[in-house]
Amino acid sequence: MKNKYRILKIAITVIILGFLLSFSLKKFGGQKITDNKISVKMNEKTPVYFIDEKDIREIVNKENPSRKVGDLNIPELEKKINALPSVDSANVYLNLNGKLNLDIKQRVPVFRLNYNGKDFYVDEKGVEFPISRTYSHPCMLVTGDVKKEEYEKLAELVDKIDKDDFSKKYFIGISKYKDSYNLLTSEGIYRVEIGDLDNIELKVKGFKTFVEKYLVFQDPQKYKMISVKYQNQIVTTLNPYFKENDSILKASHKDLVKAPVAVSSVKKAEINLKPTVKKASSTSLKPKENTKPKAVVKPKAKVKIE
Repeated sequence: MKNKYRILKIAITVIILGFLLSFSLKKFGGQKITDNKISVKMNEKTPVYFIDEKDIREIVNKENPSRKVGDLNIPELEKKINALPSVDSANVYLNLNGKLNLDIKQRVPVFRLNYNGKDFYVDEKGVEFPISRTYSHPCMLVTGDVKKEEYEKLAELVDKIDKDDFSKKYFIGISKYKDSYNLLTSEGIYRVEIGDLDNIELKVKGFKTFVEKYLVFQDPQKYKMISVKYQNQIVTTLNPYFKENDSILKASHKDLVKAPVAVSSVKKAEINLKPTVKKASSTSLKPKENTKPKAVVKPKAKVKIE
């Protein structure tokens, strides 16, 4: 009984709303949608300006030349606005007083990707959309052959960098070479190799520790690359064009030349394996019992240093 009463109550409410809507459409159907009766709201948290209120009003006027409420096709207008590359979602509706409302959410770029002459933005959902001729959004620049399936993980990496004061200070760009990602830094010419996009927090933490405990006491020009892609290990590559490194690398090269070669590279001594047979004396066929065998002196092995 209670369910029947509830269903009846809902049905009556729907009928009343439908009546009010049809009444309002008849009442305002002949009225014109003037500029003061159009409300455009941009709902994104981060301000972006790929489209503005003026652009939306132009689309509304183009879709409804008569500007009459009764001639407005709301679903079609909503579809047109949603088709804009920089629009994430659009909600279009009329109030009972005949006011047209447009709630629009634009796409917010997480990074800008440049590869093979192509340049476009990617949002947090991993959706590509073109750059604008009138507006450039400040975001991380990424270069290299980034696959579409990597977009979301890459967006997470950029988001973590933007939210961390240390990372935001040091990292100004991301490049991908073959299958390895590198973070480009604001100090020196070195890059930070992170490999794949897994365990990002641990890798960034390792680089932070290296900076705080060692790099702050060094000239950043000293390094060409700092790799944190290996687990619990940091590998550095010296910059050969740095003066101090040049002398170090030359000295290291000389030491390598002087260093003993591994056992595997030692040549075998040339030993005559054929025994020398001496003829017996004519006076005696038996050897003397007191005769001691002579000590055999083995030749020393020769070592070749390459």
